[in-house]
Formats: sequence, C-alpha cells, structure tokens
Amino acid sequence: MKTNKKDQRVYKHGVLTFLAIVVALLVILIISTLFTPAQAQQEPATQGRVIASAEEFAVLPFRDRIEPENTILNQRLEQLLPPLMEQAGLDMWLVINREYAEDPVYFSLVPQPTFAARRTTMLVFNRTENGTIERLSVNTYPLGGPYESAWSGGDLDEQWAALASLIEQKDPAQIGINVSTHWPEADGLTKALHQRLLDALPESYHPRLTSAEQLTVRWLETRTQAELDVYAQAVGLARGVIAEAFSSRVITPGATTTDDVAWYIRQRFADLNLPAWFMPYVTFQRQHNQCSDDMPFCSNGRGVIQRGDVLHTDVGICYLKMCTDTQEMAYVLRNHENDAPAGLKTALRTGNQWQDILTSEFVSGRSGNDILAATRAESERQGITSSTYTHPIGLFGHAPGPTIEMWDNQGPTAVNGDWPLHPNTAYAIEGNIRQPLPEWDNQTIQIMLEQTAYFDGERVVYAAGRQTEWHLVR
Repeated sequence: MKTNKKDQRVYKHGVLTFLAIVVALLVILIISTLFTPAQAQQEPATQGRVIASAEEFAVLPFRDRIEPENTILNQRLEQLLPPLMEQAGLDMWLVINREYAEDPVYFSLVPQPTFAARRTTMLVFNRTENGTIERLSVNTYPLGGPYESAWSGGDLDEQWAALASLIEQKDPAQIGINVSTHWPEADGLTKALHQRLLDALPESYHPRLTSAEQLTVRWLETRTQAELDVYAQAVGLARGVIAEAFSSRVITPGATTTDDVAWYIRQRFADLNLPAWFMPYVTFQRQHNQCSDDMPFCSNGRGVIQRGDVLHTDVGICYLKMCTDTQEMAYVLRNHENDAPAGLKTALRTGNQWQDILTSEFVSGRSGNDILAATRAESERQGITSSTYTHPIGLFGHAPGPTIEMWDNQGPTAVNGDWPLHPNTAYAIEGNIRQPLPEWDNQTIQIMLEQTAYFDGERVVYAAGRQTEWHLVR
C-alpha cells in the first residue's frame, strides 16, 4: 500500500517522541542513582518527639529520690548481681576503697544518701552454693541494709585482719578485685590497698585473686526495667532545657552570645537540682564560614548569635543515677523566614538516616567494631558522609561497654571496641553527617546529633524520642 508524505511525517514524529521519552526516562534513572541522600526522596524519621520545655516533666526533691534509688539498688543486687557473678566465674567480689579515693563502682553499690567512703570501706560479695549472694561489710561504720556487718570498729589493723579471716572462712576459689589495664571503671583498687590486701591474706590465697573487670563492666552497663523507666524522664528533662535555650525566650539575635546560652542551660539544670556531668557548650555554623574536609567539627563559631546561624549544643545531666548525653541543632530564622530552609531539613533527615543505619546494626553478641564496620559500609553505599562515635551510657556519662568508634579514631578500637553488645544496655547514639547546603551556595553543613537510647535485645528505642525537626529561634 502506498503512503503519502503526510503519513510519513506523522510516523516519523511519533518515533521521535517515543525515543525522546525513553531518553528522558533513562536520564531520570541515571540521575536518581547519583543523587546524594540530601537530594533524594527521604522517608519520614521514626521515634521523633518534640519537647517544648522541661516544665513538661516532674523533678523529685532530693529527699524523695532516696526511696526509688534504693529500691532500684536492691533490685539490682538481688536480681542482677547473682547471674553476673556466675557468668564471670567469681565466687567472691571485693570492693575496697577509701575516702577521697573512691572506687568508680562504689556509688553504684551503696544505699543513698552516700557522699563518700568512710575511712577504709570494704564491701564483700560472697556467692553461696545455691547461687545467692551474701552482701557483707567490713567497716568502721556499718552501712546497714542491704549489707550485713561482718565487722565494725575503729582499728585499721583489726579491720584488715577481720577481712582476711572472713575470706578464709568463706574459702572462695576465685576472688575478684577491681584491677584492670583497659577499663578505668574496673580499676578502682589503689596500689596501696592492693598491697595491703596481699599483706593481710595468707600467700596461698594470692593466686585466687583475679581481675573482676568482666563483672564490673557487665554490672555497670546492664540496665533494669526500672532504670529504663527513669531514663525517659531524665532524657526528657535534658531535651526540654535544650528546647528552652534554643528559643526566643533565651536568644535575641544580634545580642545573645553562645556563652550566654550555655550558661542558661547550666543554670537551668542547677535550678532544677539536676547535676550536670560536664559544662554545656553552644557553637554555631554560619554562611561563608567554610568547613574543610580536614576539620573534624564544622560547628566551632562562638560569640554573638546572628540570624541565619545554625546552632549546636551538647549537654549532660544525671537524674536518679541515670546520666544523659544529648546534642541537638537549631536554626535562627532570618526576618523574612517562617521555617528552616529546605536544605537544612534534608540535612537533618540525612542525620536521622545515619542514626537508623547505625541502630539497625545492633545485634546481640556483635562487637562494637563489627557494628562500626557495617555502619560505615552501609553509609557509604547510601552516599552519606558520616562520622560515628557512639558510646555506652548509664551510671556514668561515658560508661563501659562496646565502643563504636571515636571521633579522633575513625576505625576499630582495641579491647573496648571488641566488647560484645548485650541486651538491656544503653547508648549515646552520637555522630555527625556532612553534605552541601544549597541555600549556602553548597557550603558544607554538618549535622551533629546525640540521643540516649537503649537496646532491648531486638531493637533500639530512644529513651525520650529523638530530634527530627529543627528548633527554630524567631
């Protein structure tokens, strides 16, 4: 059949249109694979929670904190210590310290209110045949419950003789003492007290003395359900004070300084009777203040806060013995703005995406170094430039347990990084991401985040949610 020229033109136009559509789809597919997370479509972050003020949470007076703290202590001693001593293979655990030189683990073992060891204080934990633990004290001043006094008096030589006699009477095969090369929390027995213990014991008992570091680390890192319940309140208070500080109630752009905000945070914690375990600090990133690849932290500006600044803070408090460590970000709106720029929202979501990558690698028995390696590989696969420096948290702000990288060592950490992940442990999910900010002519912006969370054996749960929205200073 013969076709006319008009039909040929229509056919040719249809073919060209089809080819153009195919080429366009291929271009879109190629570009989508090259886009960074800051440019790609991102899913909303889970476990986000907006806390507006510390006024949302009750704070117990000091007197009213005694009963819950001691209830938690008794639960830990009765339910947690027996299986941990058995797992560590210890028949007896000695915690010996002096006033002004307390063992780091001491305050986790004694009833409140306790502010110091009294002269030379000796705690003895003896595992019996049925698996229960005798809790004994050999002290000048008896501690009272939950300890039974095995000796009390005022003569130091008699005290050491009484300890040696008690040990011989119980005749433990393995005696744990707090000496450790790698774990400072498990290295609380001073050289002088160690020598005095050797002098007091018969030489036949010296080989029975062994490091209690496994028991000490497990004791300090393991959280009970009651402690996790407390954590929600403690972290909520910390996040609430940050929200107050990163608002127009505290910040007047062009007048307020970063130090003013840091001291507001410090004073607010003091007013709430919440001890800070380090001095809060506040810094800013600013357009045209370039951040090079060799700078570990981009948020290093200090001084008067201006509109358009990106603020960062790092704070830590302890409440009912649970310590927190929190970093959050804020944006100071320009006069014509009602919200953070789209690029900052995308960058924060990338930070949340890095958090999700990290916490998805939490598997019981996996070491901190293994979690790190998997996190770095997946971050690189997703095109995220990140730095991880996550640490255990609990009775200390920097607690023992599996270290997951350090900010100044972006690689495996010997010993501490080899420690395995256990259920019912808490962590400061800490690190940062970097990516270009379109609104700042693609200047690098760094999102620095840290939130307290716990691992229940199956998943990671943020104690009081996490930051998924910008604090805005109007």
